[in-house]
Amino acid sequence: MNLFNSALGKNITFVRPEYFIVRGFIGIPHIKYYYVFLFFVYIVSVLGNTAVMAVIYLDHNLRTPKYIAVFHLAFVDLFGSSALMPKVLDIFLFNHRYVPYNDCLTFLFFCYICLSMQVLNLVALSYDRLIAIIHPLHYQVKVTHRFMLSLIASFWVFVVIVVLIAVGLLTRLSFCKSVVINSYFCDHGQIYRLACNDYTPSYVIGVLLIALILWFPLAFIVLSYLCIGYALSKVATARERYRAFKTCTAHLSLVAIYFLPILITFTMMENIHPNVRIINLSLTSVFPPMLNPIIYVLQTQEIKVSVKKILNIRKQSKIKVKKVIIK
Repeated sequence: MNLFNSALGKNITFVRPEYFIVRGFIGIPHIKYYYVFLFFVYIVSVLGNTAVMAVIYLDHNLRTPKYIAVFHLAFVDLFGSSALMPKVLDIFLFNHRYVPYNDCLTFLFFCYICLSMQVLNLVALSYDRLIAIIHPLHYQVKVTHRFMLSLIASFWVFVVIVVLIAVGLLTRLSFCKSVVINSYFCDHGQIYRLACNDYTPSYVIGVLLIALILWFPLAFIVLSYLCIGYALSKVATARERYRAFKTCTAHLSLVAIYFLPILITFTMMENIHPNVRIINLSLTSVFPPMLNPIIYVLQTQEIKVSVKKILNIRKQSKIKVKKVIIK
């Protein structure tokens, strides 16, 4: 209980600022062009994820547990990009760097929820691949529509509770010194370090967030692929091993795109320049949502077939309409 005394003590006078100032990059000329670039990345992300969701919705053959998770990943990518990028562009392109206190915490809440759900969705997809390869005969029984929907729902409940606790602890901090956030958005770690009373509870929840939303999911994904590799090593022919592993390439690409930049940032946290950190984290926030639909369209045979089928149906319907008009 002593851990929380400083944050919840009765004799502390809390100073709640009217606003925070999001600093962004320091001393880089013409940096607005970078935000214009992020805007175009955001547009591609919106179009790509909307297209993937539409394809899965229109093709009844894709309404399987795996594609429930893929549909949800596209939804979270779309939601996350829309929660982050419009506000970032408003802050830096239109120079609205003074973000009201409540708006900043709301911004933080939605950004962290979406970033966390992106990671946990990769966990759901890795579990799907694990069961499909290790227990192919029991896949239909173990990975059902109900199971996948329940897993995703439990992830949402877990993430919302944890992020709400993190935001709630921030409201118990007193900001009597600086209100300048050294990041490109309302970053949890950068905000609690501005407090002039003890921020130990926020520090603890920050460490737990990193462990629960980053390291544990990554450990599960790595362990699942070690199990997959061991199972494939027992498969008789190289061709069968290749065919089984090919079903994992899209997911592995997403894992690498998401985790590698974050791991670099966290392992070099002490030695990395703030501008480099912002570039790394901002690209990590916008590039995976843009690349996810491209990777799934290019590397997943079922979606390729579905896209071709939908395009052929549209062509045939146009031809029929032309014939009717001519008659």
